[in-house]
Amino acid sequence: MTDLSKVIVQKLLASEFDLSLIFDDHDFQNHLAAKINDLIQNDFPRLVQILYRMDISEEKLMEILNEFRDADTGLIIGRLLIEREDQKIISRKQLRKNDDIPEDEKW
Repeated sequence: MTDLSKVIVQKLLASEFDLSLIFDDHDFQNHLAAKINDLIQNDFPRLVQILYRMDISEEKLMEILNEFRDADTGLIIGRLLIEREDQKIISRKQLRKNDDIPEDEKW
């Protein structure tokens, strides 16, 4: 993940979870995990809505949570969110490159 991608992902997630921007990756992940754990305890429907909107695969999430039962659930979900948002950035860059097709070769 590039530094620019990290900043974009952190800004998006900070906005989504009402967090302050923290440019240290480890600290940001910990704050995000704490917020996710708070939502698990106090506003689970909101967390589910966020996960759905951010296109987190329910199957993948359940598989990872089952595999790492003793791990911090907030950290697992936070890492999945960061990974998914980074994937979206990469996909958008690739799509923009495909837009460089000359007009006479477009359908």
